[in-house]
Amino acid sequence: MLRFPVKKIRKQFKLLLLLVLLTFAVWFTYLHINQGKSIKLHFNYGKGKLDSRSSDKYRKSEDASNSQEEENAVRCFSMSESNLQVFHVSSSQFKGQANLHVFEDWCGSSVAQLRKNLHFPLYPHTRTAVKKLAVAPKWKNYGLRIFGYILPYKDGDFQFAVSSDDNSELWLSSDDSPLNARLMAYVGKLGSEWTAPGEFTKFRSQVSKSVHLMASRRYYFEILHKQDDKGSDHVEVGWRPFLPGLKYEVIDSAYISLYTDESSLKMNHVDHIPQTLASHGPVPAETHTRSKHGADMLQPDPRDTFFNIPMIDPSHLENVLPTCLYSPTYVVKDFPIARYQGLQFVYLSFVYPNDFTRLTHMERENKCFYRESPIYLEKFGFYKYMKMDEEEDDRPFFFPNPDEGWSEDRLQKISRSALLFPPKSSLVALNSRAKQTLRSPALTIPSPANNHAHDNSHNPGTSHNNRERKKEDNKIYVTRPRPAKEKQSLISRQPREVFPGVFLYQNGKTTKLVNLSAKPKLSKGALRPAENPMPPNRAAIPSRFERRIRGVWEKHQHPLRPIATNVLPTEPLRVTSYLHTSEITESQQQRPDMDPEPEEEGGISEYSYEDVEPRPGWAEEAINWQRTFSVNSMDFETLRSDWNDLRCNVSGNLQLSESEVVDVLAQYMEKLNELNGGIYTLLRIINVEKRRDSARGNRYLIELELMERGRKVVRLSEYIYMLLHRGRWGTVYAKPLLCQPVMLQWKKNVMVHFVIPVKNQARWVQQFISDMEFLHRETKDNNFNIIIVDFQSEDMDVEQALRESSVPRYEYLRREGNFERSAGLQIGVDTIEDSHSIVFLCDLHIHFPLNILENIRKHCVEGKLAFAPIVMRLGCGSSPQEPDGYWEVNGFGLFGIYKSDFDKIGGMNTEEFKDRWGGEDWELLDRVLQNGLEVERLRLRNFFHYYHSKRGMWNSQSSKAPKG
Repeated sequence: MLRFPVKKIRKQFKLLLLLVLLTFAVWFTYLHINQGKSIKLHFNYGKGKLDSRSSDKYRKSEDASNSQEEENAVRCFSMSESNLQVFHVSSSQFKGQANLHVFEDWCGSSVAQLRKNLHFPLYPHTRTAVKKLAVAPKWKNYGLRIFGYILPYKDGDFQFAVSSDDNSELWLSSDDSPLNARLMAYVGKLGSEWTAPGEFTKFRSQVSKSVHLMASRRYYFEILHKQDDKGSDHVEVGWRPFLPGLKYEVIDSAYISLYTDESSLKMNHVDHIPQTLASHGPVPAETHTRSKHGADMLQPDPRDTFFNIPMIDPSHLENVLPTCLYSPTYVVKDFPIARYQGLQFVYLSFVYPNDFTRLTHMERENKCFYRESPIYLEKFGFYKYMKMDEEEDDRPFFFPNPDEGWSEDRLQKISRSALLFPPKSSLVALNSRAKQTLRSPALTIPSPANNHAHDNSHNPGTSHNNRERKKEDNKIYVTRPRPAKEKQSLISRQPREVFPGVFLYQNGKTTKLVNLSAKPKLSKGALRPAENPMPPNRAAIPSRFERRIRGVWEKHQHPLRPIATNVLPTEPLRVTSYLHTSEITESQQQRPDMDPEPEEEGGISEYSYEDVEPRPGWAEEAINWQRTFSVNSMDFETLRSDWNDLRCNVSGNLQLSESEVVDVLAQYMEKLNELNGGIYTLLRIINVEKRRDSARGNRYLIELELMERGRKVVRLSEYIYMLLHRGRWGTVYAKPLLCQPVMLQWKKNVMVHFVIPVKNQARWVQQFISDMEFLHRETKDNNFNIIIVDFQSEDMDVEQALRESSVPRYEYLRREGNFERSAGLQIGVDTIEDSHSIVFLCDLHIHFPLNILENIRKHCVEGKLAFAPIVMRLGCGSSPQEPDGYWEVNGFGLFGIYKSDFDKIGGMNTEEFKDRWGGEDWELLDRVLQNGLEVERLRLRNFFHYYHSKRGMWNSQSSKAPKG
């Protein structure tokens, strides 16, 4: 009888248990892979489902829109499923393309404007397909609708981003049904927003939340894009696996497929076209969004209310990291600084995640963030960042034949300005223009020698021919002429323009370059162009002839002097309009010896703004709607340095690399849980600020939202230091040490004193007191004090207003005499008894964010740090709800510092700045830096300086108005 091996089983019990678990895991994995195609996952893209039978399966959306507009859209969208017929394409031959619908001749720059088009979405001008989700037709005033299926290359979480000029939207479905499409990301709602090619992180709304996709499925997508008549038109969609540090890549042809094949369908067959929430956005919701301001800074951010979360127990942070000496190399203690040169020793901090302090809504007026010349961007746009996938011609730029070339003597005469800055055209348009000019015969050029046409009565011809010529003498476009074959030899000898003012002349086999940049004397009776009453369009796309006219007449302001009499024609072209499109008569083009005939009755006026109907047989300019391009994910932040940039006042805080943040925080969380038994879980990275020191190590301020023991949410806000160990020759010989910098801990409840000198500013004083009351009411913070130094105000009782207010603490000091800002600030600081409290030298016309107290406290460390926040100056007519303005990058008048440090540096310079103000802040900054303190310089969200004039302020005397 066989015995059961009980003893052996007991000895190997752990091994057998492990074997059973491993077998079960392998079997479960096999079942999961085998049945993956039939597993129905749950997606939380939308706030509701269009099909009422399954609407209860969808919860509230967490997509990039995160707004009320889509909820309104779902409620207002009452289209039945029968009207939304879905045509599925299952054949693999449709892979590699996506459907493209084009709506031409429609002004505006917002997607909402596109939806107002009468023919949208069923009857586009063009129905075609594109091979990747990056389109640049190089045209104006159009709208695009791109739709199809996305085919993920693997299972996992993905993140999408869209970039365009101008507005665009990306919609994605949770499956292959257009009914489930939800807004994932968008560039703007107001029409004023735009991005450079490949710029996926300019706006908060550009990037979607993570989406789980499966490689075995396909997902319906839809892109809406609107382009006006300005800028470098483009739209592209990028994606990336949801992992830190990865860049977005444009979705290529391998991962898209057609929604349906439209090649064999007539334009009136529209049953196959999907109609979704994207194509039928409700008007009420869009009207509501247009009332909102475009500043990204107005959107909620976790930083704004982080102070409300209770602080972590300080005892849990003791000994988490080893201590180390903090002595950065950029501190200039005891270093002689020339007057007002302290600005050069102030460095900026890097911030993660993006706090959207960049004033993107002001970049239509100021594009200094892109580090490009405004003149360059005006003429060439951002096309240099884009590589077109298909070029029309790969021949040499100037000469199609190898035996043709520049003559050396002519080459020296080329105007450098004409080569570098061709007027009214972009670089790409210039390239194609030169190629087309060399391939096709050029038009004739006006000559002052023959201003008036000769009488053609002596020319042979019958009256019948004259009548026929008169009938054919109609206005036509000259942008794309097609001359007759029998005249090729004659026209080929005419000059060809390759740059404005630079022409090629061919005489036999010799090619000569003629430079017309010199300004000859204006001959009597020369033809002058009419004044243009319309303002010039920055990015309008003129015809070839119009560009020639502008290059010759507007730049040189004189008629062309004949260079070679055997080359130039003897008859000028009659220019009839410079306003919208350039016109000449066909008879003038073909017969230079004939008098210009008057226009036929009912013809269009020479000064008409309307387009002229193109003559049958003349080709229109082709638009390549299928033109795609390649572009890398452009991160213009990498071009910035931590130097205090005093030139660009619309750029935001420097952005910190995501991979660097993840690496540092992973080490810190490991140490924190190692000391506290693993009780903390990281919920969110609220804020990380880095001060770079490549010689000794970087300092970080980390602010994290943690879950303690799975029950309590706490916040952590601490300074840490990544110390570099360097050898004798300056090389790093060991792994950087994450440590706790000595004497660099900020106090959470230290008193903050706001010191403000005032005089006769009743309305602003009352507003300031009201703002302080609101700050106390919302934060419940009692640890701040208001010190107002009053220089004999006569328009209000400041002390009485303070007494009746609800501010927790205040001090009122009255001083006689004229207003002196430096003296007033010094008097206020002298009343503070606690030298270990913070002094904030303030201004009266400030709007404070709710986290201002905590921002001041955590950026002021006694003996180490002072704080000079950058305030945004609002423009005239702007408000905190509509913040149009710029960052005050030069001003240091708003300054936070410990009272002990303020006394150590000598306080305010009251002697030199006795009867004037302006410059006292820079002088104070010099002494702060010379005493070994760092100055933290950050742009604060929602920190505004109200607009006001200098009339009636302080000591100014206004003259009395005359009577009567």
